[in-house]
Amino acid sequence: MMDIIELALAEDIGTGDVTTAACVPEDRQAEGRFLARQNLVVAGLEVLPAIYAFRGGVDGLRLLNADGDRVAEGETIAIVRGRARTLLECERVALNFLQRLSGIATLARRFADRVSHTNCRVLDTRKTTPGLRRLEKMAAAAGGVTNHRIGLYDAILIKNNHIAAAGGVRPALERAFATGLPVEIEVRTLPELDEALAAGAKHLLLDNLTPQDAEKWVKEIAGRATVELSGGITLDSVALYAETGADFVSSGEITHSAPAVDISFRLELL
Repeated sequence: MMDIIELALAEDIGTGDVTTAACVPEDRQAEGRFLARQNLVVAGLEVLPAIYAFRGGVDGLRLLNADGDRVAEGETIAIVRGRARTLLECERVALNFLQRLSGIATLARRFADRVSHTNCRVLDTRKTTPGLRRLEKMAAAAGGVTNHRIGLYDAILIKNNHIAAAGGVRPALERAFATGLPVEIEVRTLPELDEALAAGAKHLLLDNLTPQDAEKWVKEIAGRATVELSGGITLDSVALYAETGADFVSSGEITHSAPAVDISFRLELL
């Protein structure tokens, strides 16, 4: 996290904030408020102390909410006090992080709310902004969805190309089980499903099915393995998929298509 914050500040400030240096006396003190301009679920508050620390710190930072809190339009999210120059230098980077991460949390909460009448859980995916995965997955979790694997290293997900390269469902599973890691496998046909279950698969991925077909497959599996549905699942369709009896639904929309929320920064002199 620290590396990406440092990179963001360097990208924005460069050799110096020439506008602030020209206009604002060096010793001027100010207070800034982060204000919600719409109803949202807040996330990313943990980046604020780090942002200001990189620029020499501030005299005070009050976080009036915690990640995952619902915030109403017009409410103050956080208050910061310190050198006016520091607050102005950090304004855009702080807002970029808060608006992006709170946007993900807000959309994630909408997904979670859509399936709350079922026993199905919503998963995020690896379809994240390069370099921001940890923060974006934290935001998704703050919004109420469950984090899927973080990367290629912490769990095994055998997709159709892995099956082809391994020489089939059974050899792919046998090699995967030998690692001791969690194993999930995608099946695309009923023969593949039967082969996967016979080989000991306990976590199945069904991709690109209609809700109607997904319900038939879930009934065929009949609790012999946990089931994740994926592929084009959106906020509009997630409830239909959750109602099939699947254990999980995953959607890349939560991270790759979440709109930034509207948060402003208001500065006042002390």
